[in-house]
Amino acid sequence: MAASAATPWMPELCRLPRLAAMLGLAELVVVVLALAPDGSRHWTMGELASASGFALWLALAVTASLCLLRQALSKLPETLGAVAAVGLAALIAILCAGIIHALYAVLGDNFARGIGFWRFTLGSAATTALITALALRYFYVSDRWAAQVQANARAQADALQARIRPHFLFNSMNLIASLLHRDPAVAERAVLDLSDLFRAALGAGEGDSTLRDECELAERYLSIESLRLGDRLRVNWERDEPLPWDLPMPRLVLQPLVENAVLHGISRLPEGGTIELHLACVGSELQIRVRNPAPDPQVPGLALAQGAGHAQHSIGHRLTWRFGRAARMTAGWSEGYYACQVTVPIQ
Repeated sequence: MAASAATPWMPELCRLPRLAAMLGLAELVVVVLALAPDGSRHWTMGELASASGFALWLALAVTASLCLLRQALSKLPETLGAVAAVGLAALIAILCAGIIHALYAVLGDNFARGIGFWRFTLGSAATTALITALALRYFYVSDRWAAQVQANARAQADALQARIRPHFLFNSMNLIASLLHRDPAVAERAVLDLSDLFRAALGAGEGDSTLRDECELAERYLSIESLRLGDRLRVNWERDEPLPWDLPMPRLVLQPLVENAVLHGISRLPEGGTIELHLACVGSELQIRVRNPAPDPQVPGLALAQGAGHAQHSIGHRLTWRFGRAARMTAGWSEGYYACQVTVPIQ
């Protein structure tokens, strides 16, 4: 499938980690050749240094060329473009190896001793083409995997939003309808809260949210639910300042946890209860803890609903994609309370 100019299929080699990887592969080839147990040649430290310099120079030239020609190569079909990229690497290797062989021959150095011109240049070209092909394939698969993970994270976020919209919207509209004649002022406040909630939840376009936005979203949701549950729903916020309020976070991380606490905890208890939300920085990590009374999940018919498990799985997946393995989410029931804690690194 041909790639568009807007999204080049050719792997990006201009980044420092990938340049370091290409240089590392070049040096690895030299080390393997030097340690080969065939007994045909004993490498001195000078020869090892010369070979390393040649390999690193060659790797740098190939990487820089493929970096500069990425857009042009991406305009070709993937198979043709890959062949052209490997062929370009081989051509660069022939030119560089030819220059090096001629230079050492003129200087009388022993680096190319006993190795013919064509054997040296073509051997270098073949080795360079093979290593380049393997590296490009690895980077290509890595990029596609990262893109797939990102697409899955976005799809899960969209699915979570789609689940929240009709469920919460219908309940809220029914609540507002019941308040219109009984308490118009409260109904008006509920309409405004609902408007602010969905404006924040849906937003305009895609992108990251922030810790401040996530907390405001949860507050608006709880404000509307408090109208439905009355005194049965109590909320206790604990914010240990200073907090990184502008920390970028995936959208819909905190609100689904609060929704689970209301739907699968507070609303199932006749006496209701208090939802405790605790935010604190511990070292270089931000910890967000949501704790609420909940029925014993071991009791038949009172286990956590599948929708709640889906929401937690989606949140954990999106946090891992956004922050890496440093992000964690734990949840569990103990002694009448259900607690869920999100831990993310502060970047």
